Amino acid sequence: MYARKWHDHDRKWTVAALVGCTALVLSLTGTAAHAGGRDLGREVLGAKDGWASEGAGTTGGSRADAEHVYTVTSWAEFKRALADGGNAPKIIKVKGMIDAVSQGCDAFVTGGYDLQQYLKDYDPAVYGNDKVAMGPQEDARVASAAKQDSEIKAHIPSNTTIVGVGKNSGILGGSLQIRDVSNVILRNLTIEAPLDCFPKWDPTDDNHTGNWNSEYDTVVVYGSDHVWIDHNTLTDGRYPDSERPVYFGKVFQQHDGLTDIVRGSNHVTVSWNRFENHDKNMLIGNGDGLAAIDAGKLKVTMHHNLFEGILQRSPRVRFGQVDVYNNHYVITEDQKDDYYIFGVGISSQLYASHNALTLPPGTSVGKALKKWSEAPLTAEKNYVNGKLTDLIAVHNAEIPGETLQRGAGWTPTLRTKVDSPKAVPWIVEHRAGVGRLR
Repeated sequence: MYARKWHDHDRKWTVAALVGCTALVLSLTGTAAHAGGRDLGREVLGAKDGWASEGAGTTGGSRADAEHVYTVTSWAEFKRALADGGNAPKIIKVKGMIDAVSQGCDAFVTGGYDLQQYLKDYDPAVYGNDKVAMGPQEDARVASAAKQDSEIKAHIPSNTTIVGVGKNSGILGGSLQIRDVSNVILRNLTIEAPLDCFPKWDPTDDNHTGNWNSEYDTVVVYGSDHVWIDHNTLTDGRYPDSERPVYFGKVFQQHDGLTDIVRGSNHVTVSWNRFENHDKNMLIGNGDGLAAIDAGKLKVTMHHNLFEGILQRSPRVRFGQVDVYNNHYVITEDQKDDYYIFGVGISSQLYASHNALTLPPGTSVGKALKKWSEAPLTAEKNYVNGKLTDLIAVHNAEIPGETLQRGAGWTPTLRTKVDSPKAVPWIVEHRAGVGRLR
């Protein structure tokens, strides 16, 4: 077996032979471990482990030959490794924290864009709220945003496994695009959400009071199938929303979703991750008018994840059969008045059971569910602060005019061991996230 590594200074491959016949034999047989320890790149999703195990399952790049195993230590190396070899099975090992925006936002500025001038030009007191932003500064913002877009998006091909090396490896400020592909695995990565350097001011948004709108999901699964996202830690990291400035009375929003699964994606398992300190977390389906694309798809399993300090969308569902079990949701004191966990959207079939919710004193339990459209759901055997709670009954009692109907119309069968929801907070705290694989 061989380990390949990009070197930025000469753009050449170096090939380092790993000594030992045992390692070579184990590589050829495709086993999950090799001489010297466990090889995460060779591991595959287990049987019955959520929707991504449906059919042929999810194997990622586990069958990669020696020429398609890479170790990367920079964003440039990472993007080149993704592009090398097309859809041939590949394993990319991320070593250390690699930064997609190492030179900062100034590196993307073009066309004369200047934030202070932008604020002067589109101040509602001057520009008003009856038309969208237009003019030289908006044109410069669009051009600058295009430069950032081309740099920070990384397109992941089919049959790829991306794993972090050790406990302190991952990606800062990059947007991982799993788009129109099949059979992808992301594991053991710390992923910091990308910061939109050039949010757009829309004066007409929010009933003509205006809003800042940002781009760049951290991980987006778009038109793709058989994706396994496991044992990662996803967070706003160095740039929490609480520290974003306020302009025109609205937060200068620079983050979008942490993990969105959209546009006909199917057979996805999201397991043993930590989602921390973020606003808009996870959309499953991103439009009410997409029935032609999404109906019968968006089959997603979420289990044994920690959601801590997440304000909304964990997940918000349209169309999909989504199985959510054995997750732990921790709402912080400053979020308790404006949070929701499970969003019930058009034609959704959400099945939420055996989850644990930890809420501050005085929090409305009914807000854990939010009704966006008429769609029945199953929510059973969930515990709030250690007590068995009927989330639907409490929601219907506490939220007038937003009655939810029972019965998702299906029963999940692709589940691994279902733990007692009383034990879930401890289990998830000690086993979810980067560096905690067993």
